[in-house]
Formats: sequence, structure tokens, C-alpha cells
Amino acid sequence: MLTLRTHESIDGIAASDWDALAADDNPFTRHAFLAGLERTGCIRAAFGWRAQHLTLHDDDTLLGAVPLYVKANSHGEYVFDWAWADAWERAGGDYYPKFLCAVPYSPVTGPRLLVGDGADADVRRRTLATALRELTDRAGLSSLHVDFLRDEDIAAFDDAWLERSDWQFQWRNPGGWRDFQDYLDALTHKRRSAIRRERQQVAGAGVACEFRDGGALDEDDWRSMHHLYTHTFDEKGNTPTLTLEFFRHLGAAFPHHSHVAFARRDRGIIAGALFLSSHDTLYGRYWGAREAVPGLHFELCYYQGIDHCLRAGLHRFEPGAQGLHKLARGFLPARTHSRHYIADAGFRAAIRAALKREAALLEARGRELLAHSPFAERGRDR
Repeated sequence: MLTLRTHESIDGIAASDWDALAADDNPFTRHAFLAGLERTGCIRAAFGWRAQHLTLHDDDTLLGAVPLYVKANSHGEYVFDWAWADAWERAGGDYYPKFLCAVPYSPVTGPRLLVGDGADADVRRRTLATALRELTDRAGLSSLHVDFLRDEDIAAFDDAWLERSDWQFQWRNPGGWRDFQDYLDALTHKRRSAIRRERQQVAGAGVACEFRDGGALDEDDWRSMHHLYTHTFDEKGNTPTLTLEFFRHLGAAFPHHSHVAFARRDRGIIAGALFLSSHDTLYGRYWGAREAVPGLHFELCYYQGIDHCLRAGLHRFEPGAQGLHKLARGFLPARTHSRHYIADAGFRAAIRAALKREAALLEARGRELLAHSPFAERGRDR
């Protein structure tokens, strides 16, 4: 008999069962990553997060799972719905709390309806998508949002869900680049020269960079990286929600799939960038600097990552949300997807109309961005 259960902690679900359903090595949906957020104080009511993970069972056999949270705000998300919240509140409704199916603090595409690779995987996905909608109605919440879902999950959502997409800048190796010089050779002369100048600026300032696996870092290294991370958030007036304990946890749980790029001058660490990886993708997450060095942000966050991808045989690099400056450095627009269930039919219709207008603008924006690709056309602008 099929049953659905909710869990206020992912620790109530066996790690081996969860990871078997995730069915790939995307680090952000692994049990260890999500459990680490909960255990080290990154997911807490004070930050607006409460775990409410959903699971599908056949008697005692786990058939499906969804990383799900009750949110009291929209912080730590990268599919922005602040305008929706404002409109619903002005109309007299309560937008919060809402449900969110996503990876906290991470604009990373990956599995959201975790069902494994069985022959009935699509049926299970549809069952979970329907369960999410029904759960929202029963709970009396305004909405449920599924952010950064992968293509395999999209078909599970029926017409009651609103479609939304956006552009994210990502680097991809078309298959023939063996090293950083091959990547540079694919760019226009103007962009190739600009990147060389940026890298020379950093080296000329006496800065040396290193890219290391998390498992090779010691306590002082993790303290340095966490201090740099909090410094960036403090400078912008934002709350750094990830704890030092979580950073340590990443190194222990993902010793070969967590990475830090450090910049050193006079033997002291002056900047750092944190990454995670799967078997084919590098994910850039956080950076910070104690000293301002021209070009250092680009070196640590982009060029060190690209160089690692080429050395490690990774085909894709997702450096995070936003940042038009990424385009000039070889990160082209890639579409991201989300689905949204709005409980009130009238409000749902209004947002659907707004999203239709937004989609047309998005298509035009994508064409405009691609027109400014930094890569040389074959046989031209070398």
C-alpha cells in the first residue's frame, strides 16, 4: 500500500536509501550535504527554514523522496518571488509560510523528485508532484515552489503548476579542449588578450594561487575559508548562514568533491573560493578576500575553476547565480527551470499571465546574450 510521510529532519531517512533514490553524484542532493546543513545549524527557524521532507513508501520500502522545507521568507533562494509575496500581502493574504523544494542556499540544478532509475520512475515522479500540490492545500499554505529542477522531473508537473525559467551562466567544454590554452584559443582575440592581462595582473601583484581538495585541508585552512566567506556577507550587510562546522563537514563528507582555491601573498592567505564537484561538473559557491587585488576575483572564482575542469576531465562548470561579467569569460547562458503551485486560483491566474510576459522577455534576453558570445566563429576573429 502506497503511503506518504513527512520528516522534520532528513536524519529520519536512511542515508543509503536516500542516496539510492538520488541516483547520481550531484553533491547537493546527497544525504550527507542536506544532513550537514541541518546538523550544523544552517537550517533553523531564525533563518526562516524548517525541514519537512516528503517520502513515498510501499509498506516499508522507500520509493521516492523530496527535499522539502517550510519557508518563513524568501532568503537563501535564487528564484525570486519577492514581488509575488508583496502582491499577495497587499491583497490581504499571507504569502508566508510557503513550501520550497530546493537545496538551501544553492542555485544548482539537480534532482528534486528522487525516485531512482526503475522502470516506473516517471509514475513515481507524477505521484510525488501530485502529493506536493495536495500537501500544500491540506496545510493551507499559499504556495509550493520547486526550484532548479532537472529535465527528467519537468513532465511530472501538470497544468496546475506554473512554469518559470531563467538564464544562468555556465562554462562547458565542447569535448576537444585539453588545457587552458585550448580554451583561450577558442576565444576571440580581444577576449583572449583580456583574460591573459587579468591573470598577469594577479601574478604581477605577487599572488600565488592553489586549488586543493577539501580532504587535504586542515583546521586552519577551513577557518580561513569560513572567515573569508563571512567577510563577504558582512560587507554586503547580509547574514552568513553557513557555519564553520558545515565547512568542516564538507571536507570530511566530500574529501575529493569539495575544493578550495586559495590566493596567497607573502605566505599569508588573502582570498579563497569554495567549490563542490560531481563526476562531470564543478560548482562554484562562495568567495571572499581580505585584500583588493585587480583581477583576483576572476582568477579564483573562474580561471582556477576552468583550469581544474580541464585537468580533471569535468565537462561543465556552474559558478553560481547572476553575474553578467561571466559571459565575457566563456560562461554562456544556460536555461534553468522551476515550477510553482499557487493555491489561490485567482492569484495563480494573475501570476500565470505575468510569467507569460516574462517568458517572452527572457527569450529576447537569451538571444541578446548569445549575440555577445566571447568565442570566435570558426575561421574568423582568431
